[in-house]
Amino acid sequence: MNSIEGVFRVSEHNFDLVVLGGGSAGYAAAIRAVQLGSTVALVEKDKLGGTCLHRGCVPTKAMLHAAELADNAHEASSVGVLTEFQGVDIVKVNAFREGIVASKFKGLQGLLKAKGVTVFQGEGKLVSPTTVQVGDDTLTGKNVVLATGSFSRSLPGLEISGNVITSEQALELEWLPNRVVILGGGVIGLEFASVWRSFGVEVTIVEGLKHLAPAEEESVSKQLERAYKKRGIDFKLGVRFKGVTQDEYGVHVELESGDVLDADLLLVAVGRGPVTDGIGLEEVGVTTDRGFVPVDETLQTNVPGVYAIGDIVPGLQLAHRSYQHGIYVAEQIAGLNPVQVEDINIPKITYSDPEIASVGYSEAKAKEKFGDDAISTAEYNLAGNAKSSILGTSGTVKLVRVNDGPIVGVHMIGGRVGELVSEAQLIVNWEAYPEDVAHLIHAHPTQGETIGEAARLLAGVPLHAL
Repeated sequence: MNSIEGVFRVSEHNFDLVVLGGGSAGYAAAIRAVQLGSTVALVEKDKLGGTCLHRGCVPTKAMLHAAELADNAHEASSVGVLTEFQGVDIVKVNAFREGIVASKFKGLQGLLKAKGVTVFQGEGKLVSPTTVQVGDDTLTGKNVVLATGSFSRSLPGLEISGNVITSEQALELEWLPNRVVILGGGVIGLEFASVWRSFGVEVTIVEGLKHLAPAEEESVSKQLERAYKKRGIDFKLGVRFKGVTQDEYGVHVELESGDVLDADLLLVAVGRGPVTDGIGLEEVGVTTDRGFVPVDETLQTNVPGVYAIGDIVPGLQLAHRSYQHGIYVAEQIAGLNPVQVEDINIPKITYSDPEIASVGYSEAKAKEKFGDDAISTAEYNLAGNAKSSILGTSGTVKLVRVNDGPIVGVHMIGGRVGELVSEAQLIVNWEAYPEDVAHLIHAHPTQGETIGEAARLLAGVPLHAL
């Protein structure tokens, strides 16, 4: 706000599109809209790139890479490489992580500038269906896109303070705990458990449902449990959290079973909630449901011209879903006819050791949708794959098909299987039959062969399988 002789003046700016939130969904929408000829304002209250770049996907994967190197040091002598694990310098690990993030952040800033996106730094609020207020700046757009992202949830009555932390604080630790309890056996909990165990930390996971990775194919979850048990990661399944106390010795976590777990830290990893409070939705009349913003098939809210994308929209909370939402909504507003991939057909990866990767229907969900007698499956064991043996990993690739129809699900567990899910999502989204995939040539020796072998097995023409 400018002051001239006592008169306060608000700066007004007009754009074709105003995007509220500069994370994965928001900046993807901004870039694609500019490519299609629109003028775009992108509003971000913190740092461009959002949770994924600064507090989620990217920094956690940097930590997981460091953890993999620690495991390599442990295992090197078994293949004749004489080295030994001497410990972890967490300060240097953090510096490596921060360097990766800083590099990607700088690149993103340069990309948005080069594309011609106008960035407004500050907290934005929707004040009308076409107007966003950012401090003294009033931004008006023909359309507005809400992309404000998500935050780490806690449980009712469970305060995040002291040695009770979320993933954001876990990334910033400048010391390594000796013992950790992790509340939640989903993606975030599993990844931090994997990192800490590789660094020598004693880890116990508490999961209220009957399996770790409860959103995955049950056979995969069971294999993960066996692998984690072998790694020395403890877990308690089907038991509820009751409470936690803190003292100078750390945390004391009480479960409804009566067990008390003592540790240095309690990591709360019970999912993420939508950031929609205080951004003007209620005042403008945008409907919410438990904080999430319901949308129609075009990602438009109940208020015409106001769209919502990314983690605030009910469904999977994944950066690549957010990218797709951003691209889709920009093309939709531009009058194109974009294709939106259903959540069920979006690939998912848990970057634990072993990794989990999946796309499409699980066997159980496929039977619910298509009928018990309409589904066939095949499972190929990585033990028959030379590259997997070289890497020292075990696991499986499971395919789910409709009888006499396409493959509708791919579910994998094993070292580096996340790199295979791109082929898997092409198979599922292009509705390929096992017979189609069986005749494609997969380079040897690669882990990619496992998908081809599983397809051959499901098509009734197995090669390296019985």
